[in-house]
Amino acid sequence: MVLRQTDAASATPILKGARVLILEAPYYAQITNPLAEGALAVVAAAGATADRIAVTGALELPQALAAYVHADRIGRCAGPGKAYDGAVVLGCIIRGETSHYDTVANESNRWLMRLAIRHGIPLGNAILTVETEAQAAARAAGGKANKGGDAARACLRLIEIERQLGARR
Repeated sequence: MVLRQTDAASATPILKGARVLILEAPYYAQITNPLAEGALAVVAAAGATADRIAVTGALELPQALAAYVHADRIGRCAGPGKAYDGAVVLGCIIRGETSHYDTVANESNRWLMRLAIRHGIPLGNAILTVETEAQAAARAAGGKANKGGDAARACLRLIEIERQLGARR
């Protein structure tokens, strides 16, 4: 089966009824709020819906996603009444004076990918890993520069692929 290339930001019949879980670590709310706005706009433009849930920090994002998996609310093994078809994670990690940045950036991303692959979760990742707040602000800016919108497009495209392949209904 050959899949056509599509822009997941445009409404497609295959995305009708899709639900997206947006998990956000709002430690830098001035960055994550615009990321969330971009993600929500892309989800709405695709004809899908989303719920936005906040956690404390980036290291808690994988734990929150795991909680939804274990509650059978998301993932390949979730029951027919599952709540979400995919997830988008949002956060910002700015390098500081210690190696804590490396731990948070590496471990949050590693565990998110493990969960996504192991449990069949279409996942869009917009955890910004930057040197300065100015770099983060540029990536959270509106329009095409908004990485929250990019993450939502990635999630929706993965949902679309799974639905085309018959993996999800």
